[in-house]
Amino acid sequence: MTELLEKIGSSKEAIELEERYGAHNYHPLPVVLSRGEGIKVWDVEGNEYFDFLSAYSAVNQGHCHPRIIEALNEQASKLTLTSRAFYNDVLGQYEAFITELFGYDRVLPMNTGVEGGETAIKLCRKWAYEVKGVEKNKAKIIFANGNFWGRTLAAISSSTDPESYDNYGPYMPGFELIPYNDLKALEKALEDENVAGFMVEPIQGEAGVVVPEDGYLKKAFDLCQSKNVLFIADEVQTGIGRTGKLLACDYEDVKPDILILGKALSGGVLPVSAILARDEIMLTIKPGQHGSTYGGNPLGCKVAMKALQVLKEEKMTENAYKLGGIFRERMQQLVKKSDLAAKVRGKGLLNALVINDTPESSTAWNICLALKENGLIAKPTHGNIIRFAPPLVITEEELHTCCDIIERTVLEFNK
Repeated sequence: MTELLEKIGSSKEAIELEERYGAHNYHPLPVVLSRGEGIKVWDVEGNEYFDFLSAYSAVNQGHCHPRIIEALNEQASKLTLTSRAFYNDVLGQYEAFITELFGYDRVLPMNTGVEGGETAIKLCRKWAYEVKGVEKNKAKIIFANGNFWGRTLAAISSSTDPESYDNYGPYMPGFELIPYNDLKALEKALEDENVAGFMVEPIQGEAGVVVPEDGYLKKAFDLCQSKNVLFIADEVQTGIGRTGKLLACDYEDVKPDILILGKALSGGVLPVSAILARDEIMLTIKPGQHGSTYGGNPLGCKVAMKALQVLKEEKMTENAYKLGGIFRERMQQLVKKSDLAAKVRGKGLLNALVINDTPESSTAWNICLALKENGLIAKPTHGNIIRFAPPLVITEEELHTCCDIIERTVLEFNK
């Protein structure tokens, strides 16, 4: 046992330990990371890489941002957890800070992004019965095909991906699926008076950075408003500056009825999520009806405030907007040069390169292996799509260096 607590000596040893003792529910790229700073990470052997995944956009502020780590250490030495059985001296400050920043009446703090989604659904159903007047146990929530918000039973019950839902039934009732980016389908679904909410990603991240047509979010929001249906925005991955706006919904001036945040809300330091809504919705939940031992813990609250503060003060959102345009322009040039690069899409620094091969092929995976050897780590999604999402602290010079690596790798792979 003592030997296992000693420092891992090699990547091979670390991978073998995971394979031997861990559940096989992930298929990681074969790189064992041991340190991170800014946009770079280092493996056990000391090899350096540009991180172009950012822990699925959880590390928007960069790895181990010194101001966030300072806040973490300061609070960790005083008080980390009280549960919600008692008040603590940080939660109220955090609640005031985040509601003012995003323009909502109230916040319900949780931990993981999927907890945020679960909370939003519960809150929507509660509102449906107590405010809208839907008959008990009849409330429906609409989701879009291709959505991904986690792997709880509720999340997979709304999924169209067999890898997520196969052999986990029976599934959660009261969910309805419609095509993404299809206003006619939404309009038809909203004819059902039992529909309580429409939960949607402004950009579908896990599906391969699928960007809807301009105007889709605003028109979908307006349709929901016309039918007294809550518009629920899953901004766990697209929020906190990732797309070049504080929220991706800001591109169309949409203020969701329920906003779900997570991932970069803590700068990737520890799990923090939040659900924001106006009084009419949030106050339907009473004491004892929902909660979490760790939700609203003083450590998470202090870190989240600092993570949001540095994002704003260091103009990371503006940087994402500017450099995202440069990145897509560089990738468009690559598309013209390479038969393998089919298209690029995204907003801000949430982008994807679609590889001209079938989703069942291993081409995108092999390209990511080659990228790793060239000093940049990224990961495929849905087989033939490579997502590129570096920390928002990346500089223009670093971005061009990384684009050079991507271009060189894809063109060499093409031969």
